[in-house]
Amino acid sequence: MSPTGELLLGLIAFAVMVMAVVQVVAIVAGFRVARRVDQIGRQLDQDIKPLLAHLTAMSSEASRAAALAARQVERLDMVFGEMAVRLDETLSIAQSFVSGPARQGMAIVAGVRAVFEALQGFREASRRRHAARHAADDDESLFIG
Repeated sequence: MSPTGELLLGLIAFAVMVMAVVQVVAIVAGFRVARRVDQIGRQLDQDIKPLLAHLTAMSSEASRAAALAARQVERLDMVFGEMAVRLDETLSIAQSFVSGPARQGMAIVAGVRAVFEALQGFREASRRRHAARHAADDDESLFIG
């Protein structure tokens, strides 16, 4: 073997040895990273489980509160609906109570007014007749004949 061949063979052996060391270092670093990722995963699992439990409890409480609020709103809607119906009935009864006697009262007032107008008409007719008779008597007294 020539010295150049031996040198190249040594160089190849050295490169293989460097690659083996780099691979061993990469494998060790990979194991460390895997262990660290596993540790972070466990820690997240421990920290997130109580948080998820609290969020679940809060969401169930919020759901229960929303259902209760919806029932209360429905109940309030029914109460206001019934109140509106009763108020309408009460106003209708009050209107009929007031408008019936008011109509009768207005009819009585209209009747009394008609009586007064008729009496006034009779007086005016009587005055006109009296005035006409007086004028006729005055005319007859002036008549020479």
